[in-house]
Amino acid sequence: MRVLTYDRRMALSRPLKGIRIAITRPVGTGAAWVHRVRALGGAPMLLPGSSLRAASDARAARTALREALACDTVIFTSPAAVKFARGLGALRSRATALAPGAGTQDALRRAGFRNAIAPAREDSEGLLALPVLRNVRGQRIGIIGAAGGRGLLQRELAGRGAKVIHAHVYERAPARLDRRHADALQRNARRPLYVLVSSSEALANITASLPGDALRALLRGTAVASSARLATAARQAGFASVLRASSAHAGHMLGAIIDSRAQ
Repeated sequence: MRVLTYDRRMALSRPLKGIRIAITRPVGTGAAWVHRVRALGGAPMLLPGSSLRAASDARAARTALREALACDTVIFTSPAAVKFARGLGALRSRATALAPGAGTQDALRRAGFRNAIAPAREDSEGLLALPVLRNVRGQRIGIIGAAGGRGLLQRELAGRGAKVIHAHVYERAPARLDRRHADALQRNARRPLYVLVSSSEALANITASLPGDALRALLRGTAVASSARLATAARQAGFASVLRASSAHAGHMLGAIIDSRAQ
């Protein structure tokens, strides 16, 4: 699967022209995706599946963060995890730092983890395939993020014999979807709609929040799932058409749409 680059030729070809793209990233984190979709000629639609806020108990979060940073290996689950962790204090650690993707890796490097590692496949499955996580029996692994999500990491690492230490440095809540979001889904209904799905929790929040007419419009679209696990979740949510991307990387998600349209 290609990773899209934004050279002049790609921008001029506008391969997403006439296509609506629903971006389900958390509130306030979809701007870069909007830019990418527009650069390729598509019509972006912000449909956030969650909103993010600092941990309600900062003292407990700070204590858990220190414990996680003292582990052999520490995994930051998202750029938001890095941002909110930095808000609790300096991120000093000798641990091997891991990120699920390039965005989190960049955030870690800016935070001082110059040797942060990220897999080519940008999801939990990609992380678990990294050599550093293959033989972890007896090791302590910190996971820094929010409660919920990345459950596969917890289960698999524990199954491999590691002791997993969680630091919940921020909280997720369902985003407030209103009539504007519902109207956007039903507007220009004849144009193809693709819904980017990289979180089962976000997908569940969206389907629970939309009124019936908007939900039906959503499910008539094609879900673009970043893994087999999320493809299953999309089908269970009611999508009849599901497209698999090779990872949650924006280039892979949008590239999957472009490749499918070219066939």
